Amino acid sequence: MRTAAFLGLVLSLTLSASAAAMPDHLSKPQYVAPQDTIPAPQDIAYPGTMQLEVDARDHDQGIFRITQTIPVAKAGPLTLLYPEWLPGNHAPRGEIEKLTGLEFTAGGQTLAWVRDNVDVFAFHLTVPEGVSQITATFQFVSATMENQGRIVMAPSMLNLRWHQVSLYPAGYYVRQIPVQATALYPDGWQAASALRPKSTSGNIVVYEKTDYDTVVDSPVFAGQYFQTIALTSRVHLNIVADDAKFLQPSKTQIAPHVALVKEAEALFGSHPYDRYDFLLALTEDMGGIGLEHHRSSENGVDREYFTDWDSGPGRRNLLPHEMTHSWNGKYRRPAGMWTPDFRQPMRDNLLWVYEGQTQFWGYVLGARSGLYSKQDTLDAFAAIAADMDLRVGRTWRPLVDTTHDPIIAARRPKPWSSWQRSEDYYNEGLLIWLEADQIIRRESRGRKSLGDFARSFFGGRNGDWGVRTYEEQDVVTALNAVQPYDWAAFIADRVHATSSEAPKNGLVLGGYRLVFVDTPSAYILANDKRRKQLDLSHSIGLVMGGKGMIKSVIWDSPAFRAGLKAGLTISAVNGKAYSDAALKQAIEENRGQDGPIEIFAKNGEAYHNFMVDHSGGLRYPALEKNTEEGADQEGGIDRLLQPKTR
Repeated sequence: MRTAAFLGLVLSLTLSASAAAMPDHLSKPQYVAPQDTIPAPQDIAYPGTMQLEVDARDHDQGIFRITQTIPVAKAGPLTLLYPEWLPGNHAPRGEIEKLTGLEFTAGGQTLAWVRDNVDVFAFHLTVPEGVSQITATFQFVSATMENQGRIVMAPSMLNLRWHQVSLYPAGYYVRQIPVQATALYPDGWQAASALRPKSTSGNIVVYEKTDYDTVVDSPVFAGQYFQTIALTSRVHLNIVADDAKFLQPSKTQIAPHVALVKEAEALFGSHPYDRYDFLLALTEDMGGIGLEHHRSSENGVDREYFTDWDSGPGRRNLLPHEMTHSWNGKYRRPAGMWTPDFRQPMRDNLLWVYEGQTQFWGYVLGARSGLYSKQDTLDAFAAIAADMDLRVGRTWRPLVDTTHDPIIAARRPKPWSSWQRSEDYYNEGLLIWLEADQIIRRESRGRKSLGDFARSFFGGRNGDWGVRTYEEQDVVTALNAVQPYDWAAFIADRVHATSSEAPKNGLVLGGYRLVFVDTPSAYILANDKRRKQLDLSHSIGLVMGGKGMIKSVIWDSPAFRAGLKAGLTISAVNGKAYSDAALKQAIEENRGQDGPIEIFAKNGEAYHNFMVDHSGGLRYPALEKNTEEGADQEGGIDRLLQPKTR
């Protein structure tokens, strides 16, 4: 009755409001849409070669100083653009706010410019008669603190990203704009990039002329402590470190990196690059990163990547993931995610293929190469499946909608990520493709697998680092060519529909079941260590950060129902001073008990008691082998993780 009365009141107020339109005597402007004065990109040759010179020596203050010469064909209006929609970011992430000191000159005179009043990444100027080129000078003032953005200049290394330090003329496909880049690095530093040096003189590197699209896709890692290791004749591992003591990889540690390249090329049956460069930073000074490029990848990991090798897998699945993108994401790319320049919006609805299948192959290749042990991979699958089950937001938000999250949320923290959902297309995508692999194995009686799809769909001509686009129907058609099945219905159910639980059937078909145990796996411990957290998501439903701060709370978990939220600081547990160990002990001691766990927490200046009703003890996900009579003792997942080149 109270609900009906409330709805009646709302309807009454709505009708009253609709009747009370703006009174006639008030002033009422009419909207006039702004005129788009920025030329649309055309697939025609640009008249001349841009010269881009970047002084990257000021790593103390994090300032890049740029001089860019831009040829022009005629006098009159010219629009220059700063890259906005960045490949690999899946969103408009160009840091236009860090472009400073912009000046244009031509023939010794300064040219006036004005920023577009709609697209703030565009600059308009007028080219005088008789001028064949203009010169732009400006700075890119990179972040010096984490709250300003990712730090790309550190005391002993830097990450030169060409899209941050350049402009380009509107009206052309970026692949049609020639550019020759030159960089000045700090004395004694060495640099690596997919761009090939044309000449080197001291700390000045002149790179070979190429197109602007390729330049943007070819970042640089440079550093004082630097090492290059040839993994194969065409793939190199380029390492920069905060200090020389971290730059000591052993032959045993390099071996799985070599195996990674061989396993990847065997999987896809081709190499869509002439040369591939892993850019790997071992650092706590420069910002972390994992970003794909066609002939390289930017990878930032803990500085102890090699020196702490035996303590767990750490971030060793990063390189397999990013290398997979050379095939899936760069060579084969969703049609909506290929754009002719860096101004046109991307449409991310196929990220469940672009990132989801890459996440799947990243873990598989990690296991096949030995970067991950088989057990670490199984533990990762268990954690991923269990964590995805906690994404209860799938009851209102289908997976395909999460592909828009890079644009919607820009990876900002969320108060209730399990209900809001996040970029779940990565790990839920992994589960979907794991199930697809197991279905193909079952339907083909073990003769085929998702590897056959990967080879046919993502493979191509060796050395072709162009782009071939696809739509969802192309994925369905290619799957059916490998193994007939109702793949359209499979995708509709897993990707486009809401559901009550994560797609875990791939684990079952693969010979395993998800269980919960009272001891965390090495994978979970390593993940907690890296993230500086204590993950109790599957126990009381929260994740702790440092110093008693609650990092996140799972929607509708025991902690949620008790009233806890992210940002609270826990002072005591069951009357004892808080520590991670004390909280875990309280949870375990309450196993099978009727009473709640008492958490005393601070919210601002106020303190409250929160009664958490959980008697299940500590719970951590794990995979258990199906040992029932008649079960295949070497299941599909076991076969999936076996090396192919050894």
